[in-house]
Amino acid sequence: MHRSATPDVVVVGAGMVGAACAEALSAAGVRVLVIDRDGPAAGTTAAGEGNVLVSDKEPGPELELAVASRAEWDVVRGRLPERVADVEWEAKGGVVVATGDPEPLTVFAAKQREAGVDARVLRPAEVFELEPLLTPRVTIGVHYPDDAQVQPVLAATALLAAVRERGGEVRSGITALGIRQSRGRVVGVDTSDGDIACGAVLNACGPWSGAFSVAAGARIEVLPRRGMILVTAPLPECVRHKVYDADYVGAVGSGDAELQTSTVVESTRAGTVLIGSSRERIGFDDTIRVRVLRELARKAMGLFPFLGEVPVLRAYGGFRPYAPDHLPVIGQDPRVHGLWHATGHEGAGIGLAPSTGRLITELFLGLAPHLDPAPFRVDRPAVIAA
Repeated sequence: MHRSATPDVVVVGAGMVGAACAEALSAAGVRVLVIDRDGPAAGTTAAGEGNVLVSDKEPGPELELAVASRAEWDVVRGRLPERVADVEWEAKGGVVVATGDPEPLTVFAAKQREAGVDARVLRPAEVFELEPLLTPRVTIGVHYPDDAQVQPVLAATALLAAVRERGGEVRSGITALGIRQSRGRVVGVDTSDGDIACGAVLNACGPWSGAFSVAAGARIEVLPRRGMILVTAPLPECVRHKVYDADYVGAVGSGDAELQTSTVVESTRAGTVLIGSSRERIGFDDTIRVRVLRELARKAMGLFPFLGEVPVLRAYGGFRPYAPDHLPVIGQDPRVHGLWHATGHEGAGIGLAPSTGRLITELFLGLAPHLDPAPFRVDRPAVIAA
């Protein structure tokens, strides 16, 4: 077994959230070791679109976290080593459209503006100036200039590269099996590569956080929620922003276990178009369901008719960490001193990761938090199972 100086924190999970927490901790001088049973960005992060959104959240704690995290992305990108700094960051903005009654979207945008979000209501003619290939059935749009996109695998691996440059470690192919305690405090983590002594353990296992929490002796309720994405052949520039229909906001906030789909369309730097999104609570069943893909394609063509003539190269899916009350779980577990959690972000983990890392670091070091951590606390009824 490889041995080095005892880390202050072992981060379990090398996806975007774990990487962001490790980067923030290491930037503050904390000795960090990141372990993952597979490797960096191999799970949920690799199956995401890279969304950094403020447009899809109702006013409340998650929107506050999203707004803070959008600003924190600029700070974090500025700390990345130059050789990995290009994470395909695109501050492209988002456009949300409705093809029916415009009032619900207008009301939603007004509530967001009251919460400090830049949400600009557009007439149909103004929408078509931004996205000329949209369906003429659009009745209203809202432009969100602060929405952005990043390549999630590049971003997560860049964050981990920063951790390494500061003396931290990242080890792949190591499975965390549980924690070791002494007098109610964490003193190490049991792994497939042997015991690792440490002062604290951070559960950043994404959809598998619930299982690790059980192994750690402090169960939290975090469940997998499946999502699917279609990828088209490369195209000339045809979709300039992240574009989605007004149904997306309702799907994001829904706790329904049944299949839900809403139209989300955006281009990548490579020229491909990503088409989502679906949400379905089916455990860890990774079967490709053709009916889901058909529904995504049908709705996307309804929003952008030209897509009916575009070939689809592939489809992929992933599991997102879902907390029953739709809020991330960020902070120390009151039942085990030294056990921390950063999970439950569902499909918003890419966007929310920088502020999550900053908040974990502030709480770990006893610093004043940059936003109220109380809504994300571990010991809330929806998260701590009986």
